[in-house]
Amino acid sequence: MSQLNLFDASEYYRFPEELLEYTEDFLSDKEASELKEKLLLVTPWKQNTQKMYDKTVLTPRLTAWYGDSSKMYNLGNNDFTVNEWSPELLALKEKIETYSEYKFNSVLLNLYRDGNDSVAWHRDKDSELEERPAIASLSLGQVRNFDFRKVDNHQQKYSLALGHGSLLIMKGDLQKGWEHRIAKSSRLMKPRINLTFRFIKEIS
Repeated sequence: MSQLNLFDASEYYRFPEELLEYTEDFLSDKEASELKEKLLLVTPWKQNTQKMYDKTVLTPRLTAWYGDSSKMYNLGNNDFTVNEWSPELLALKEKIETYSEYKFNSVLLNLYRDGNDSVAWHRDKDSELEERPAIASLSLGQVRNFDFRKVDNHQQKYSLALGHGSLLIMKGDLQKGWEHRIAKSSRLMKPRINLTFRFIKEIS
């Protein structure tokens, strides 16, 4: 099956509303551009490592975590303290919470520097999140395709182009039945920042 767009035409597959909610212009172009430029400058970006088979490799993107002060979280079997909320990120969190009616205690920032940066197929782990988690994903900068595929049928695959200032909310049983990714691209790509707001279980 060819990869289809999720929302642009009536004949295309439409995700149930209980799994995905997409708002194209959640931030105005001016708001999104100003936030993107500030985050590029002030964020303490890091490039992490990950295990792939028997090798340790650099993650093909830069990341930063922010969250409630003095909290410790477990992600990918690693315990760590997140950066404290900046005024801009806290205001954005509150705006998204008001809009979505979901609560979040942390945000993962991903910087895709060009088309070589990516994130592989994955599901966000239930062990780190609440059951049936809601994740709010805000995109800034370069439009990149966000791909979905069924866990039990990889031929059932769909794509959504995430625009500058857009908000995608993943919720319900999406993380159980679907994987998602940002694929590498051979086309010329400018930087893109993605912010994923989530509620992470605290370490007791």
